[in-house]
Amino acid sequence: MNSTQGFGDEKMNNEELCGLIGLVGERQDRKAFADLFRYFAPRCKAYALRIGCPDGEAEELTQEAMVSVWRRAETFDRTKAAASTWVFTIVRNKRIDKMRREKPVMAEFEQLERLPAVTVDPGDASDATRVRIVMREAVDALPADQKLVLEKAFYEDKSHSQVAEELQLPLGTVKSRIRLALSRLRLSSLEAYA
Repeated sequence: MNSTQGFGDEKMNNEELCGLIGLVGERQDRKAFADLFRYFAPRCKAYALRIGCPDGEAEELTQEAMVSVWRRAETFDRTKAAASTWVFTIVRNKRIDKMRREKPVMAEFEQLERLPAVTVDPGDASDATRVRIVMREAVDALPADQKLVLEKAFYEDKSHSQVAEELQLPLGTVKSRIRLALSRLRLSSLEAYA
């Protein structure tokens, strides 16, 4: 049996998961980490598969993410994010890093656009509200030209070509502005949850 099969059926609430991460961060508690691994590994692998990883890569990404959980547990702040949001963000960021290493910039950007955002647990409305506030503030802080193309592409659901035509801009300029805006948003979200 591989390391992510046959586990993860148990239910844990956010407080229990935060407590386990705390034990790992404070004392490098191996039992707490084993419990976290059993809980999150199958969920991380399923998430990695959902965001487009082949099976073997999803397994590898899960392993890398769990190593990061072990190494960075002391940086987790339960007041800023739910445990699952923090762990799934690590998986997503590992995927993005891998895509950046393997693909040319524009191909990578187009794939990054299609990656689903990390979703907050439905029962954790305070985190969902905080994420919306942080992201709205980050979007509002963007330069006007980046904000405009981002809103047209994402809020109005227009293709890059449609945005370029509508704004009478070169397609490359539109893609570049969207890429810069997404990069700023990512930095803003990392700063907010660092």
